[in-house]
Parts: sequence; structure tokens; C-alpha cells
Amino acid sequence: MKKILALMLAVLLLASMTACSGNTSASGKYVIGICQYMPHDALDAATQGFKDAVEAGLGKENVTFKEQNAAGEITNCTSIISSLVSGKVDLIMANATSALVAAANATETIPVLGTSVTEYGVALGIKDFNGTVGGNVSGTSDLADLDKQAQMILDWCPAAKKVGLLFCNAEPNSKYQVDKVEEYLTKKGIECRQFGFADTNEMTNVTTAAADWSDAIYVPTDNVVANNASSIYDICKPKNVPIIAGEENTCKGCGIATMSISYYELGYTTGEMAVKILKGEANISEMPIGYAPAPAYKYNETICKELGIIPLDGYAKIG
Repeated sequence: MKKILALMLAVLLLASMTACSGNTSASGKYVIGICQYMPHDALDAATQGFKDAVEAGLGKENVTFKEQNAAGEITNCTSIISSLVSGKVDLIMANATSALVAAANATETIPVLGTSVTEYGVALGIKDFNGTVGGNVSGTSDLADLDKQAQMILDWCPAAKKVGLLFCNAEPNSKYQVDKVEEYLTKKGIECRQFGFADTNEMTNVTTAAADWSDAIYVPTDNVVANNASSIYDICKPKNVPIIAGEENTCKGCGIATMSISYYELGYTTGEMAVKILKGEANISEMPIGYAPAPAYKYNETICKELGIIPLDGYAKIG
């Protein structure tokens, strides 16, 4: 009997110690880590949407965010994620592909939600990806229909015979997008050439080569391109080469038109997924990749005027 009592006391003591050990989720308080790959409008909007959804679902007073920005450096993503894992956060939100890859490699136990990631199979090296990552990883995708984006080039630039595909080849999802667009355009009889640059140091020369060769240029959803969109336009404008952009914030800087999602809504959807996971209402290993609401067709009024291009019907002006 004494042994049983001693065992019960030991269990109670252990439970008491566990309750005081900082297990925030057990008390309805949560610590969420955020790693954003770089600062630019689209990723900023996704992070804000995520935080707003989490606070709406859990209560602002119940959430602490540990938010850091990697400033476009992959090594910084690794360091940030490592610190979040060491800090035993309850969930990690990885904003953009590099952040997602770092998080997926760093932990198999802490739930990881990606956002602003185009194709998870490409990002994580999953063959025959079926829409669900499994394990401790899920998230949302910013992928818009690439065939429709490719068709936009034909619609807006019907005289174009040569289309340059400009992207940062350090981002595997950018390569995925331009491959798909090239495949579509090639079937339509358009000559395509890929112009990939490794980083901002190579961007100017590669963009100049693309502008010299191309009748029109396509830029995908690409973080480095988005962060340097105005510089890209400065190179292409004197040569009168129009650009179709993969997302709205890039289009604001260099494009004539885009078919773009709302990154705020994408982040919000990710935040709603986080709430379900933390409340125990969903198993992340079974959560398929989510998507933002239907994309919108938009045009850049300023750049269209500068290049003498008349906007097509069915496109809304970027605000």
C-alpha cells in the first residue's frame, strides 16, 4: 500500500512539474514562430494575414509571436528556424520556400505551416506529390494557373514571337513556373528562352540580355524579382519590352498585367489552419495544401501608358 501511495505521489509531483514547465498550449497560451524569407509587399501581407487569423481564432491575449526576417539570406533562414526549434515554439509559420525548407529540415515534431510557396512537391523534393505533404508539414500555395498566365502573354502581346522568361534560378519554384509557361507557349509556336540569374549581382546583366532578345518578358512569382521589380523595369522600359508578371506586387513595379492572388488572404488561410492545429481540431499530417480565393486579373495603368499599351477588357486597375 505504501508503494502505491508513493507511486501516486510521484505521478502527482511530475504532473505538477509539467504544468509549470512552460507548456503554453496546455494552458491555452501559444508561442508561434514566424520566419519570413525577405521583406517585400507580398510576403509582408501574407505574414500580416496569418497573424490576424491566429489572433482572431485564439484571442490576441493568448498568442505570442516570435517573428524574424531572413533578409533574403538562406543561411539566415536556417539560423532563425534553429532558434525557434530550440525555443520549443508551439508552431512555425515559414513564409516562402527557403523558410519552409529550413523548417522542414529542422524539426519532425513541431507543426510547420508554409505560405507563399508555389509548389510543395518541388520545394521539398517530393516525387508524385498528391497535395498533402504528411508528417508535421502543411501550408498554403500561391500558385495561380500557369497556362492562363501564359495565355495572358499572347493576349496582351499578340505580335510577340520571342518571349523571355526572367527568374532567379536559386528558387526552384521559379524554375518550375517558367518551365510550365515555356511548355504552353512553345505549343503555341512561340520561341522562348530562359534567362536565369543566381542573385541580384547577376540580375542587371541577365535582364539586359533578356530585354535585348525578347519581344515580351514573363516573370514568375519570384521573391528576388519582386524585390527588384522597379530595377527590372528601368532596364526594359527604354527597349519598350512589356512584362507580364506572376503576381500583383511584382506587377506594380515592372509589369503591364498579372493574374494574381491576395497574399493577405493566403496568409489568413494559413492562420486559420494554424488555429485548427493548435486547438486539436485538425491533424497537420492529414491537411492538404490550401489555396487563396480565386485570383484576379489586373493591369498596371502607369506602365501601360508609358509603353503605349491599351488595357484589355476584363482587367481591373491595380490600386
